[in-house]
Amino acid sequence: MLIRSQWHAFNLIRDNDLLRAPAIRRVVQESANGSTSSSRVHVTLLLKVTSTDFDVQSSQLHVSGRVVEENKYVPLGGFHTIDLELNRQFTLSKADGWDSVAIEMLKEAVDTSSRAELWAVVMQEGLANICSITTHQTVLVQRVATTMPKKRAQSSDYDKSIAKFHQTLLDTLLRHLDLANQPEPKPLLLASPGFLAQNFYNYIKTVADTGTSKQLTALLPAITVTHSSNAHLSSLAEVLKSPAIMTKLRNTRFARETQLLDQFYESLRKDDGKAWYGPKEVEKCIEKGAVGRGGGVLLISNDLFRAKDVKERRKWVALVDKVKEEEGGEVRVLSSAHESGKRLEALGGIAAILTFPILELDEDEHEDEAMDGD
Repeated sequence: MLIRSQWHAFNLIRDNDLLRAPAIRRVVQESANGSTSSSRVHVTLLLKVTSTDFDVQSSQLHVSGRVVEENKYVPLGGFHTIDLELNRQFTLSKADGWDSVAIEMLKEAVDTSSRAELWAVVMQEGLANICSITTHQTVLVQRVATTMPKKRAQSSDYDKSIAKFHQTLLDTLLRHLDLANQPEPKPLLLASPGFLAQNFYNYIKTVADTGTSKQLTALLPAITVTHSSNAHLSSLAEVLKSPAIMTKLRNTRFARETQLLDQFYESLRKDDGKAWYGPKEVEKCIEKGAVGRGGGVLLISNDLFRAKDVKERRKWVALVDKVKEEEGGEVRVLSSAHESGKRLEALGGIAAILTFPILELDEDEHEDEAMDGD
């Protein structure tokens, strides 16, 4: 397969899987007179995976494992760490087979439509963070910073600095948006304290009005200007949850997941018996057929499918299959890199919205415990 997202690869590759991928190995050679020299060689290794590490900020994926196929440069049984890079081919064999959840992840990984669903720029004076929001994560793509005058006494200097900042930010943003290869621009959020985001939008409009770029003109209707407390990513999470923004982004998967979580918490607050969370509780609800057609939703964190215990992973997969295939309910696998996934983690990584209320679930558990005691 071809790596187009390290995040997808991270979720697909698990301990004990077999990974064949290109790697760079440092080789030390000794000459006849005893001197040594080292060089870097390109090799293809077959590893039995022992661990994976994904750095969200830098989007770097490191896979470590034991070499299980003889190689000229690496001894059989030796350990090696491969840095999986974008647009590099690799082969993956699943130790316990390709289950339904892994297959769905693979489909999303090769689906070009599952890339950035929207872009966001959170900014303050002289500083802007450009973010790509996909169905699985919010990524800080690039930070743009320009030195601003400490005082506004010299208004001309300040105006020049703002103009330079706007130009640099727009040039950087356009490189990432790649409008020429987009049939329709993705939504773009501009957020800041005060009027900074609005001023940047006005700058974009001024440039677009020159008529030199049809793509930039087409981008204008896709831009939403809103308020944020600062330029940090934490403020972006708050922006994305605001009703006005959610309305504009209602067709994105991220918006759908946030709405479902809001619905879950509202039901929990009402204590109407249609919202349950926790592994045992949700399993019982599914057994009772309460997470099916007519509004039943299973919310489950992708972290649960990374459990080292094969039996535990299979249990979660079986739960997903039961809701989808037998009950006809909706299943949402939430990414732990998204704000929605982090909210779900606080609930134990699994929750359910029921088609009909169950009020006596706790009593059922007590009865089961009493029977076990007898």
